[in-house]
Amino acid sequence: MLKENFNDLTYLVVVAREQSFTRAAAKLGVSQSALSHAIRGLEERLNTRLLTRTTRSVAATEAGEQLIKSVEPMIIDIEKALQDLVANQGKPTGTIRITAGEHALSTTLWPLLKPFLLQYPEVKVELSVDNTLTDIVSGRFDAGVRLGEQVEKDMVAVRIGPDWSMAIVATDAYFAEHGVPQTPYELQNHNCINMRLPTLGGLYNWEFTKDGKEIRVKVEGQLVFNNLASRIDAALSGMGIACVPEDAVRQYIEAGHLRRVLQDWSEPFNGYYLYYPSRKQHTAAFAKLLEAVRYQG
Repeated sequence: MLKENFNDLTYLVVVAREQSFTRAAAKLGVSQSALSHAIRGLEERLNTRLLTRTTRSVAATEAGEQLIKSVEPMIIDIEKALQDLVANQGKPTGTIRITAGEHALSTTLWPLLKPFLLQYPEVKVELSVDNTLTDIVSGRFDAGVRLGEQVEKDMVAVRIGPDWSMAIVATDAYFAEHGVPQTPYELQNHNCINMRLPTLGGLYNWEFTKDGKEIRVKVEGQLVFNNLASRIDAALSGMGIACVPEDAVRQYIEAGHLRRVLQDWSEPFNGYYLYYPSRKQHTAAFAKLLEAVRYQG
């Protein structure tokens, strides 16, 4: 009875996570019919409906949510204990899930991960590119990457990269036609390539620092993007002025394709940190990962 209930409860948690019997069955390695039969059996034994099924999706009922909330932490603890046992007995193994923004991934995390993965071929890393401030606990990530100022206080943070700065750039042709801004406030008179904030949904107010003085400027323009590559491409195409990480456009500045302005207002700030929930014991794989990504500068 205990074994049967445990298996079925595990199935219930996975179906609720995936919101699909098809995806859950594939993840669990069982047939869809066997999975559906197991859930029905659990509901019959408990005399309670746990899932609401439609032709498009599956969702937990209120009773199902309460049951999942109670049993999921225990299932996670058991899974982690088994992973730790295996990981600590030999070579680092297992899967590490990390969420990071596109710039953090391409410039900082990915260059560090490539030699790590070559050194530990038994370790799998799943990377989720997300520019929002993802809740790594609810998202079931092992770690995330953010700027130091964005890391929540209850997280452990390990610095993984150097300081960097933003760059205000456009083509020479754009500046020849529209003039060169001498102060950040003059950007309000230019066609600026804006960025939509992924978390709050508003537009990013461009931030500047000089001699300890911080200002934010609300800019306007013809274009709004929510990704970095498109903002850089628009600037290269002469569509306006962009505010982007300096390291992402350094090659274009050096080649003369873009011109940087207001550099004295673009002081560097703390770089990226890998952060994770405080735990007393890590898997061998995660411990090795921390060693590999820790900033040595």
